[in-house]
Amino acid sequence: MDKLIIRGGEPLLGTVHISGAKNAALPCMAAALLTDEPVILENIPQVRDIQTTRNLLAAMGAEVELGYGRAHHRTTIHCKNLASPEASYELVKTMRASTLVLGPLVARCGRARVSLPGGCAIGSRPIDLHIKGLEQLGAKITQDHGYVEATADRLKGAEIVFDKITVTGTEDLLMAATLAEGETILQNAAREPEVADLAALLNKMGAKIEGAGTATIRIKGVSKLKGAKHRVIPDRIEAGTFLIAGAMTGGDLNIAGCDPAHLGAILGKLKEVGVKTKSTADSVRVMGDNPFIAADMSTEEYPGFPTDMQAQFMALATQAEGASVITENIFENRFMHAQELVRMGANIKIEGRRAVVRGKTPLSAAAVLASDLRASASLVLAALVADGETIIDRVYHIDRGYENIEEKLRAVGAQIKRIGEMFPKKAAPARA
Repeated sequence: MDKLIIRGGEPLLGTVHISGAKNAALPCMAAALLTDEPVILENIPQVRDIQTTRNLLAAMGAEVELGYGRAHHRTTIHCKNLASPEASYELVKTMRASTLVLGPLVARCGRARVSLPGGCAIGSRPIDLHIKGLEQLGAKITQDHGYVEATADRLKGAEIVFDKITVTGTEDLLMAATLAEGETILQNAAREPEVADLAALLNKMGAKIEGAGTATIRIKGVSKLKGAKHRVIPDRIEAGTFLIAGAMTGGDLNIAGCDPAHLGAILGKLKEVGVKTKSTADSVRVMGDNPFIAADMSTEEYPGFPTDMQAQFMALATQAEGASVITENIFENRFMHAQELVRMGANIKIEGRRAVVRGKTPLSAAAVLASDLRASASLVLAALVADGETIIDRVYHIDRGYENIEEKLRAVGAQIKRIGEMFPKKAAPARA
């Protein structure tokens, strides 16, 4: 199992290029199920979750080509014949976003059988809102042996009001509604940039969607969608992670190829802490030469501070003067990284959904364990400023959502190396 070894104390200097957004790429890949024509996606990050989705689509009968060489951030998906509209537990269990195929499959094929995703390290992410919405669109839903099965001759438009904001639920029903008969209105919809990006692809495919990126989305169903070419938006969470890395290490880092318009809450909170940044149309420069001061933070749905940046902000808070109160409003069990940070010298007390971080505390190297994707990032950030050599185990979590993170960090001055290989090479055939 791979480990990262990081020796702290080096300022990060130079430029980091941001990859495409994993959380935008995954629903865009699922959207290819809605047409029998090829869908070409560019700016696809080379991370584990993309490979998992490729395997999931291929198991259904799709032809999925991941580019190599100069085109290695491009994928072509051709779902001409979907012989098996089913998502098995073996694939779904490793990535909860796999449930995004439920809506597209029942809309295109009239039937879908998708495994329930089961438990999750950072808390429950039930798909009951997906199911309730599909039933309102006319699907018949049954559940047995850990699977959800949805059937419908053709979905029919409806007004759906989400009981709570759900990103994947919004995306799933948005895709399903594109092929439904009549108009669908989604109320209390998620406003994340990834939702708007999915809608942009769907409209290129011939869908009629208005209001994506707002709380009310209107979809006029069409009988057929076509192929399209689409460039996935930059990853705002990766950008935010590197912004904090530059600040914490006292560096001078240019975060290139990002969209500052998607980083409003993050940039606002960094300013409150005392971090200096300067934005252009597609980049943000972070200068970590100011002392940090404590600031409270609460995670919220977009455009609020993202839950996917909470762990990274906690690492930053350990280096700020004073007490920061961090409130996690999205997931109930997303403080698993806190105890690992404490092992490195942080002063953190957990009180239910609140964490009180008292700084500034010097961090020292330790052997730590990554519990989930964003927890992994917080440990990397802490290791970059810790005294000594930190060993981070279970880094397969970070490989799910960060493309070549150690190479990007090494290129701007971090002392970081990986033990083991992300994708083990096949043994060479024996010679006679």
